[in-house]
Amino acid sequence: MYQLAAPCKAEIDIKKSRFLAYLYPVENRQQAMAHLQALRERYPDARHYCSVLLTQGDSMLDDDGEPSGTAARPMYNVLSHKSLVNVLAVVVRYFGGVKLGAGGLVRAYTQAVNEALTQAVLQPVVLMAVIEARTGFAEESRLRRHCADADVVVLGARYGEDVVLTLQLPADAIDSATSRLRDLMAGDVYFMTDATVGGG
Repeated sequence: MYQLAAPCKAEIDIKKSRFLAYLYPVENRQQAMAHLQALRERYPDARHYCSVLLTQGDSMLDDDGEPSGTAARPMYNVLSHKSLVNVLAVVVRYFGGVKLGAGGLVRAYTQAVNEALTQAVLQPVVLMAVIEARTGFAEESRLRRHCADADVVVLGARYGEDVVLTLQLPADAIDSATSRLRDLMAGDVYFMTDATVGGG
């Protein structure tokens, strides 16, 4: 999976219709809606604002008045083919007076997003995992120090009979990181693996 390093855009003209494609890196629907609203305000006299949102927890396909399946679905297909996530794609259309037909619209929206992607810088998505580490009170500061040295983020702590630290680290580094921390702590730590979550 990949995500955008920065926003990108492109413009194409087909039979007097203008298609303005914008791609934004986003983490959630709220960010996406803010970008979409900004484009509606920037181009208030456009005919359509077709959009696709793909995040690890949410998605949206909106033809915004174009015939069903002729705008958002082809846009989605381009993003999906590139294995993109955490992205909002919006194509703003100014109608030029010549109808393109269903096939023409599919080609136009596909081309617009592809054109914007030629400007894109893609970066791999790092899947993050959250695990818990239990240790004694006397060992807490030592475990925190070792976590910092190993680039393992401490998200929080719970205190009961022992200390339970909630840790975040790349999912593909769980085995190596926990093994290293276990060695550094001379066995004075117990790990409980939790759910994997999306990250950037």
